[in-house]
Amino acid sequence: MTAVRIDKPDDLNVVIGQAHFIKSVEDLHEALVGVGPHLRFGLAFCEASGPCLVRHSGNDEDLVELATRNAVAVGAGHSFIVFLREGYPVNVLNAVKNVPEVCGIFCATANPVDVLIAETELGRGIIGVVDGSAPLGVENADDQAARKQLLRQIGYKL
Repeated sequence: MTAVRIDKPDDLNVVIGQAHFIKSVEDLHEALVGVGPHLRFGLAFCEASGPCLVRHSGNDEDLVELATRNAVAVGAGHSFIVFLREGYPVNVLNAVKNVPEVCGIFCATANPVDVLIAETELGRGIIGVVDGSAPLGVENADDQAARKQLLRQIGYKL
């Protein structure tokens, strides 16, 4: 087992998942474009049969390059990586999960991420992720009030 740190700027969100078919690249692209006109993204998919290429797409060349570079580093068959700018995972997760080829999502976050990889004679697979830091305590009443205020301030709750 090894860990691969996802290389990304702190201000970007990343979605890491597993899909099962070369068609996933185009379907994920279409799903993300359908979320909204301001969303900028780059995605990469590690093909697990045939030529076993890292397939890529997106509407932001820098994010496409970043997704491709990270997918090569992870190197796990049928995994995909999506980087987001001007949008958040909460905006895209339902669209991504509704792509028929998507088997599951490992994480959707702006936190630092380590992808845990298992390797056998067949290749590499993602067995999980470490998403951010461990808890430092349990929220108190002031923390709860601050959480609720933040959600309303950024428009996710009324």
